[in-house]
Amino acid sequence: MIREIVMDTKDDKSVLTKHILRFCQVAVDMGYLSAAQVTAALDEQIANDPYSRLRPHRLIGEILLRNGWLTNEQTEMVLSKLQENREEL
Repeated sequence: MIREIVMDTKDDKSVLTKHILRFCQVAVDMGYLSAAQVTAALDEQIANDPYSRLRPHRLIGEILLRNGWLTNEQTEMVLSKLQENREEL
């Protein structure tokens, strides 16, 4: 049972990482972010989350907004684009 929980958590993190990277890739493709900003935001997310199993991590969009690298409007545009891509699949 513990093994199943660990496996589920690992799968959940894999899916979460995939979505974070897709969000960032779309934002870069749309010209909203640079690769350096994405790297800095991911580094900040990891640095601020040493106990990720015990509490939720900060969303990458929240970090990007707080640093002034994305606006609310740009975030919404990226999320809309992701939704469009998802519906096309």
